[in-house]
Amino acid sequence: MEPLYWLIALAVFLLIEIVTLGLTTIWFAAGAVIGLIASAMGVSPAIQFVLFLVVSFLLLLTIRPSAVKKFNKNRFKTNIDAVKEATGKVIEVIDNFNGTGVVQLDGKEWTARSAEDNVVIEAGKKVSVVEIRGVKLIVKEK
Repeated sequence: MEPLYWLIALAVFLLIEIVTLGLTTIWFAAGAVIGLIASAMGVSPAIQFVLFLVVSFLLLLTIRPSAVKKFNKNRFKTNIDAVKEATGKVIEVIDNFNGTGVVQLDGKEWTARSAEDNVVIEAGKKVSVVEIRGVKLIVKEK
């Protein structure tokens, strides 16, 4: 293959990585560099392509997991992640039929609905969060 093809592939993989920041296509960019070097050395196109694939997938499978851990170690849970499976207190009757219900969770008030359609949960009861739909907590009585 012509070195120009490897340069184009390198540019495309780097551009995709810059846009997505997923630490996925960067390894294919490294494989394209190996393909470019092999092309400059006069290696056959089939061997260049095999080198590209082998290097790309080896880097993807071996280095990516530790790189993802290193770059994602400072991430923290959002309110949504922290709310899942939490326990709260009903401060306004939860009634799906009438579209009412408020739960207090960690000092914050959330609109809530019952996970079970015909179940009314009275104020003062403890509930656990089953899921979140939009801005509403879906809860069940503890």
